[in-house]
Amino acid sequence: MLTVRVIAPDKTIWDAEAEEVILPSTTGQLGILTGHAPLLTALDTGVMRVRSDKTWVPIALSGGFAEVDSNEVTVLVNAAERGDTIDKEKARAAFTEAEAKYNQSLQNDDRSASIQATQAFKRARARLQAAGGTV
Repeated sequence: MLTVRVIAPDKTIWDAEAEEVILPSTTGQLGILTGHAPLLTALDTGVMRVRSDKTWVPIALSGGFAEVDSNEVTVLVNAAERGDTIDKEKARAAFTEAEAKYNQSLQNDDRSASIQATQAFKRARARLQAAGGTV
C-alpha cells in the first residue's frame, strides 16, 4: 500500500492509503505503485487519480510537486479539489467560458493575457474532467 497525501496551502485534500496513483507530471502521466523508486517531479495542472479500495478518486490539481519515497507519495500543490466536490454543470460552464477566452487569446499579441488564458483553460478543463465531465 501507498500512503498518499495531497496538500494545498489552505487544506489537506487527501491523506489515506491507496493502491495506485496517476499523476499529471509536466512530462506526461506518471503511474505510481507500491515499491516505486524514489522520485521528485513537477506537476502540471491536470487530474490526479488515486485508486483506493478499488475505486478511482479524481482530484483536480493546479500545478505543484510530488515526491515518492518509501511507499509514501506527497503531493504539494497550489490548489486542489476532489472531483466529488465539484458541481459538474458549473464546471462545464466555466470550461466553456475559459475555452472561448483561450481561443480569443490566440488571436492577440498580448503574451501575458495569453499565458493567463492558457492557465485558466487548463484549470477549468481539469475541474470538469475531475467532476466526471468530458472535454
